[in-house]
Amino acid sequence: MMRELDTVVLTRDIPEHGLKQGDIGTVVHVYRDGAAHEVEFVTAEGRTVALLTLTRADTRPMSSTEILHVRDYAA
Repeated sequence: MMRELDTVVLTRDIPEHGLKQGDIGTVVHVYRDGAAHEVEFVTAEGRTVALLTLTRADTRPMSSTEILHVRDYAA
């Protein structure tokens, strides 16, 4: 179950927001039933590029053995 402030990894591309599978976001709200959550995606400077309602299938928890990667954001 996702919790608020968890770091999550996107499991699919969302081209209408310029997001790609593997992008990292932060859970900012979990709905009561846990089936959906609000995730914020930001640039390195902290500018919000998307705040989306996603399902458990759209994200996964980030593992402590994963390494971060940087890419340019092009909306």
